[in-house]
Amino acid sequence: MLQLDDLKQKYGNVKVQMIELRDHIKDEPLRNNLKTREEQILKEGFWDDKSNSKKVLSEIKALKSKITTLENLQEADDELEIMFEFAKEEHTEATLTELSAKLTVFEKDVTTFKLETLLTEKYDQHNAILTFHAGAGGTEAEDWVQMLYRMYSMWCADHQFSIKVLGCLAGSECGIKSASMLVHGENAYGFLKSEMGVHRLVRISPFDASGRRHTSFASLEVIPELDESCEVKIDEKDLKIDTFRASGAGGQHVNKTESAVRITHLKTGIVTFCQNERSQHQNKETAMKLLIAKLIQIKEKEQLEHIEDIKGKQSEIAWGSQIRSYVFMPYTLVKDHRTGFETGSVSAVMDGNLDGFIMAYLKKLPASGLLLTCSNVDST
Repeated sequence: MLQLDDLKQKYGNVKVQMIELRDHIKDEPLRNNLKTREEQILKEGFWDDKSNSKKVLSEIKALKSKITTLENLQEADDELEIMFEFAKEEHTEATLTELSAKLTVFEKDVTTFKLETLLTEKYDQHNAILTFHAGAGGTEAEDWVQMLYRMYSMWCADHQFSIKVLGCLAGSECGIKSASMLVHGENAYGFLKSEMGVHRLVRISPFDASGRRHTSFASLEVIPELDESCEVKIDEKDLKIDTFRASGAGGQHVNKTESAVRITHLKTGIVTFCQNERSQHQNKETAMKLLIAKLIQIKEKEQLEHIEDIKGKQSEIAWGSQIRSYVFMPYTLVKDHRTGFETGSVSAVMDGNLDGFIMAYLKKLPASGLLLTCSNVDST
């Protein structure tokens, strides 16, 4: 049975986070910044510079979103205050159940907004492209990829992000050998960039008749979706383009023609593919966008002046390179080796409960922090 004191304690913990948010994210500076941006639109010649106008419009959208979110959180907080007062008088199970449900939603919204305040890097607001690859472990690893694919799909659904499958290569016996998806929604890349790396699974194998414990590996690449304004020249002679029949998980053919496209950048060894568009031309176009996004990401991460300076780097998807371990046996534990964040609720994690890991990663970034100033907004 729900207890009012327990709900008060939970509300107190969330209230502390709300106070921190209000202390660091001032409403007035946000509104002043929005007014400045909206005044820019009215200036003569503003629309002549397409790149700058697009940037300003994006900033206006982000500022309006933050202001609206703050207003909604404050309204929810005020409503909870009233509900707690009412619960003192009407101490019934129905009242406490309604209060608990409202509090759960409030806690989730505060946590999500707190995460958003940590997103200050260049491409954080962009959509994200996730690419999964099976590593060491054979059939086990391919099954592990399918488990990860489900996990991130559930996280996306829980955060109202939509998914578009770009390609999926079925495993030899079961599972998925490789797959790519576009995650569409504000700040998708900012949240999911923390998940890039090798993921390690330890469990009793369902494919081993002897019931032995197995270790499997899978990698996840995360890159931002870039728009047409990101112009990169790639020499055609540096590309190897292959076409093949598209197939989905389980081996079923998506079509009977060679419409799927795989592009290999010969100088770096970077490979992208797409199979779920309607034509070979569209698949090639999408695969090229993926390649360009990967090259730009590497260039900026390594602070290179030219795309041509990128050298091929292939990390082995195996022991010693993992960012996170998921242990199902002999105990249950999911631990991130970069941040030290861990939880024993493996089933919850596999159902998409990843916010704790994402928050811990974002907090460790050099530019992280709850302080959201005008300059922070300008850089997004």
